[in-house]
Amino acid sequence: MKHSDGLFEKVVAFDNLYFAAKEALAGKRTKTEPAKFYLNLGENLVNLQQALISENYKPGKYTTFYIYEPKKRLISAAPFVDRVVHHAICRIIEPIFEKSFIYDSYACRKGKGTHAAINRFTKFSRRYKYALKVDIKKFFPSIDFEILKEQILKKISDPKLLILINQIINNSNTQEPVFEYFPGDQLFTPYERKKGLPIGNLTSQFFANIYLDRFDHYVKDDLGVKAYIRYVDDMVFFNENKTYLRHLQNEVETYLTRYRVKLHPNKCNIFQTAKGIPFLGFLIYPEYRLLMGEGVIRCKRRLKKLQKQYSEGKVDLDKVRSSVHSWIGHAKHGDTYGLRKSIFGNISFQRA
Repeated sequence: MKHSDGLFEKVVAFDNLYFAAKEALAGKRTKTEPAKFYLNLGENLVNLQQALISENYKPGKYTTFYIYEPKKRLISAAPFVDRVVHHAICRIIEPIFEKSFIYDSYACRKGKGTHAAINRFTKFSRRYKYALKVDIKKFFPSIDFEILKEQILKKISDPKLLILINQIINNSNTQEPVFEYFPGDQLFTPYERKKGLPIGNLTSQFFANIYLDRFDHYVKDDLGVKAYIRYVDDMVFFNENKTYLRHLQNEVETYLTRYRVKLHPNKCNIFQTAKGIPFLGFLIYPEYRLLMGEGVIRCKRRLKKLQKQYSEGKVDLDKVRSSVHSWIGHAKHGDTYGLRKSIFGNISFQRA
């Protein structure tokens, strides 16, 4: 069912822009650009609203940087005003698409998330002997604009809102190059098709779920897979039969060519659940969970950095407490009492 009943007007309504700004500001009010926007919040929102209504709004230029943990990735940060627009759009269209998403898709959804995915994984690992774990090769750089827009068109028909959404998609900055051939391609097809969404945008995370929604239904409805979990492009299929999972991998790989994406050749493996399976930072066994070593290393590095920053007066105690409690809350989802005791037992924060 397509929705066109004043969606654009709902996106640009002042109340929606106000709450979108509050969401975009969460945890960022001390940063320069968000702080400046918040200082004249009412005026800035009125100006943004007028630009959107008059169709004079133009997305700005991204700031880019790399992160290296857990792996090297290009992160793109949109100007703050654009992030407000991203939130404003998602606030209105997310409920429309949410109705069609399968239960076991866990990334960037209210009431889902990493820990819900881990709990579901544990439940399946207790029920099934084997799991096929795969992920998509260079997923965000591979997202094809034309295919994404077609997926959005299945639900949204408001012309003004589609123009705004297309603006955001088309304004995506250059991502890691991906040149893959698919059935029916001509020599220059991989170079001619526009693709690649910036990691860091709220819209990119949401569009990723839209992009793979039909695939999720293919797995659940057409293939009849009962135990399946997806977190962004990390996918896990559970079954008692190893041969069936090998066959399933071929089916999945073939179907995904419709979306011009391929499975990572080195990250498609069948595991025995009783021996533990790595997933979202934990090594998950049927009866317990351990935090992966790389997560522990990152925690220790973060604590050393916090100690140094606190010693130099660059962060306050509230910031330290927030960061430490956040990690502890995450670690508590595994059997990590001894680990937490060893890490935090002798640590201290002191001013120089």
